Amino acid sequence: METKTKNNHLGRKIGRIRELRGMKQETLAEELGISQQAISNIENSQKVDDAKLEEIAKALGVTKEGIENFSEEAILNIIGNTYHVDNSSAVNYGCTFNPLDKLMDAYEENRKLYERLLQAEKDKVTFMEKRLKKN
Repeated sequence: METKTKNNHLGRKIGRIRELRGMKQETLAEELGISQQAISNIENSQKVDDAKLEEIAKALGVTKEGIENFSEEAILNIIGNTYHVDNSSAVNYGCTFNPLDKLMDAYEENRKLYERLLQAEKDKVTFMEKRLKKN
């Protein structure tokens, strides 16, 4: 029977967190004041000293413990549970409307307004015609 050992390859965890943050190795290297090759070496190493890990964590916007305890499975589990079909909290998230419906509503309202304006003008004309006939 096999037992799974916890993957404690800090370099891979740093690389994965960097990727999830949308950060390139060059960007991280600039923030730390080291070369891109040094970042590559760090990401390929299993152990990272505490001082360097603290600097990297700060540059990535996470805690040192966040890097040490990072788990890809936990991330996938959170994503899987968040976007589950029967998740009632996300039922109305991202509702959209059809812009053509809004355009048609505006057109209809404009048409009704035009008809009322036209009727008011016709009423004015008939009123003026009556006044002219009286004189």
